[in-house]
Amino acid sequence: MSIRARRSTKKTDSGRQRRQVTEQDLMDAAVRLLGDHRSVSTLSLREIAREAGIAPNSFYRYFRDVDELTVALIDQAGRALRGIIREARQRLSMERSAIRTSVEAFMEQLDADEKYLQVLLREMSTGSDAFREAVENELTYFEDELRDELERMEKLTGHATYEPALTAKAITRLVVAMGANAANLPKDSRAALIDQTVVMIRMIMEGSQSLAKKHRRSAK
Repeated sequence: MSIRARRSTKKTDSGRQRRQVTEQDLMDAAVRLLGDHRSVSTLSLREIAREAGIAPNSFYRYFRDVDELTVALIDQAGRALRGIIREARQRLSMERSAIRTSVEAFMEQLDADEKYLQVLLREMSTGSDAFREAVENELTYFEDELRDELERMEKLTGHATYEPALTAKAITRLVVAMGANAANLPKDSRAALIDQTVVMIRMIMEGSQSLAKKHRRSAK
């Protein structure tokens, strides 16, 4: 093969590789660039494009700007995390509570290769208003699912919770706050924090159920 032909082939192969890049490739590239204390919102378009192996101008084929990429990543992070927690609950054994299983599944994601939970936690505190709104939307999804679970458990057990939506919000915000604390600890030092989180959730649940009973008695 001639030199010109080989160059032509390389250009064709290079063009083919660029066309194969996807939105997911760009999001993965952004996550790979994250350090221990860096937010996705601080990354530049050029950094992400270079990490993904494309020209900066090619970035605009997939996202308008880094802001749009970050919001998409937060959305994906939330969906992935909800799926992980659902799967964990489905694997429950008779010896383990739904509360502990869910908390452990949440905390385990601090060390996941995808760094989804880190993205949610960082953008919640360091991102722009748009990023914080995206995180808030994801937390609302968690709260809605937990509220549905509390209402389902009430039908099964007869144990009502007072203001299920507010109870779900209190538990979700607690777990997120404890997750942010756990992110700064070594993996083998988180057991005590997990135990504390489980106890605090049970305190919220018992308090909510006690309020529900008082509310029912006063309504009679």
